[in-house]
Amino acid sequence: MANTCIIIPCYNEASRIAFSEFQNFIEKQTDIDLYFVNDGSTDDTQNIINSLAKLSSNTKALHLAKNVGKAEAIRQAVLQLDAAYKRIGYLDADLSTSLQEIERLNAIAIKNNKPFVMGSRVKLVDTQIDRRLKRHYSGRIIATYIDTFILKLGIYDTQCGAKIIEYRLAKDLFKQPFKTKWLFDVELILRAKLSYGTPYCLDNITEIPLKTWKDIGKSKITGFDIMKLPIDFFKIHKHYR
Repeated sequence: MANTCIIIPCYNEASRIAFSEFQNFIEKQTDIDLYFVNDGSTDDTQNIINSLAKLSSNTKALHLAKNVGKAEAIRQAVLQLDAAYKRIGYLDADLSTSLQEIERLNAIAIKNNKPFVMGSRVKLVDTQIDRRLKRHYSGRIIATYIDTFILKLGIYDTQCGAKIIEYRLAKDLFKQPFKTKWLFDVELILRAKLSYGTPYCLDNITEIPLKTWKDIGKSKITGFDIMKLPIDFFKIHKHYR
C-alpha cells in the first residue's frame, strides 16, 4: 500500500477514460494507489475500471448503485479509506490533468509537508495550458467572484480537478455532504477556513501552477449547471456564513 491514494470519479466515462495511460501508470507506480469510483454509470465504465483494478493490488474500484454526482462520489470514497494512507487526492478521469502532474503535486506535498496542495491552471511562459478561450474567460469570471466574495484567500483556481489533502484533514473536510454539485471544491476550502482559520489556510493551502493541462472537451458541466450558479452561490453564502 502506498502513502497516497488518488480518487478518480467516473460517470459514463467509457469513451473518454485513457485506459492505456492508467495501465502504464499502474504497472510502473508504487508510490500512489488509485481508487476508481463508478458513479452509477450506465455505459461500460464498470467493466473498464474493473479491468484496471485487476492489474495491481494498488488499484481499487468502488461501484455506486446510482449516480450521486462528482462531489458525493469522491466523498463516499474518502469515507471508505482508512488511516493507512497519509494523503488523499482526486483527479478527473479524462486526465485533463495528467498522472505525471498528480505525481508532481504529491511530491511537492511530501517535500514541503503541506496538508492541502491544489493544481492551478495558470498560463505562464513555461506552461502548456490548453484551454478554450470561452472556457478560460468564463472560468476567470467565476473564480474571481469566488475568491473576492466567498473565500477571500487570494486563490486563483479553485475548480482545477487535481488536489492532494492530508488524510485527517480530508476526513474532516469530507465528513458532511456538500450543498452544491459543481462548487464542492469551494466548499472544501471554505470548510477549512471556517474550521481552522484564515492564517491556517494561508500557511497550509498551496496552489501549484500545472506544467501541462489539456481541455479534453465534452465537459460534464452543462449550460443548466452554469445557469444554476447564482443559486449555488446563495446556498454557500447561507450555509457557511
